[in-house]
Amino acid sequence: MKVAIVGATGYGGAELIRILQQHPEVTLQSYHSSSHQGASIVHSYPHFQALSGMELKAIDPAQIAQDADLVFTATPSGVSSELVPAFVKEGVRVIDLSGDFRLKDTQQYEKWYKKNAPEEAILKNSVYGLTEWLDTDVTETQLISNPGCYPTAALLGLAPLVKHQLIDLNSIIIDAKTGVSGAGKNPSAVTHFTEMNDNLKVYKVLEHQHTPEIEQVLAGWNPNTGPVTFGTHLVPMTRGIMTTIYANAPKKLTAAQLSELYHDSYQDNYFVRIREQGTYPSTKEVYGSNFCDVSVTYDERTNRIMIVSVIDNLVKGASGQAVQNMNRMFGIDEKTGLAFAPVFP
Repeated sequence: MKVAIVGATGYGGAELIRILQQHPEVTLQSYHSSSHQGASIVHSYPHFQALSGMELKAIDPAQIAQDADLVFTATPSGVSSELVPAFVKEGVRVIDLSGDFRLKDTQQYEKWYKKNAPEEAILKNSVYGLTEWLDTDVTETQLISNPGCYPTAALLGLAPLVKHQLIDLNSIIIDAKTGVSGAGKNPSAVTHFTEMNDNLKVYKVLEHQHTPEIEQVLAGWNPNTGPVTFGTHLVPMTRGIMTTIYANAPKKLTAAQLSELYHDSYQDNYFVRIREQGTYPSTKEVYGSNFCDVSVTYDERTNRIMIVSVIDNLVKGASGQAVQNMNRMFGIDEKTGLAFAPVFP
């Protein structure tokens, strides 16, 4: 299939290029940028020397739709909501990596994202692409909204418990930490080396825009789910997310029961790896890969469940999952182009 990438100079766009240039079913048809058009992609990313002949083009939805079977929009929130309707009108299929089409409630979007909501007609027809828990056949879907990085890690960790009603739905606490690449490519005072090195920062306290996304999905799985407490932190590393999730159990359980539940829930999902009981993942163990590693245990003293899930925020948390969704969209084995091992050390 012929693929176009809009927003190719961001970290998400660059990761799409890295993955898709070795995908056996894909031709990288064109790259697009609003600020670097006319330049080679190598100007932004010298490590893509093999692509030196590929020039960044302007964003012309009609032309892109004519040339491509699928468009990835790896743009900031607020930009995709303007571009995607034009692609949909032209009949091209889209996977959007921004947050613009994740929240079905437009008022919630405007409250948390502080931007105008996208068109309701298009929003209504978008499919939320948490790949392992897709409950619809997306082979005819025109628009998939790729999940956020934090929600991917948190929801994959929580799904078996919520779906099997083995958790107090009003007691969920998600303590999440991310590498600095999650803040995007443009530097800021927060991500400046001297501010971030040897430091640990809490940010967007009780106001992170991924909060309603997590709550929306949990409520879809079980309408009795209450609000979650979601804390986010920046750590001085390039890639990776670790979510440590706590919740009360509705009855006495054992760590062995929970471990069995998770192994059963994900036995057919290649990219979710459940750790053996008593072992816990670290972010380095999924670095550069599309894997989510999960561990679960139970504290008999407090009757509390603890889940640890780790992902690479740029791969499983963004571009890798987008390619996984593309594979589903086009009826390809979802491992295609993604079954590479993590980079270690």
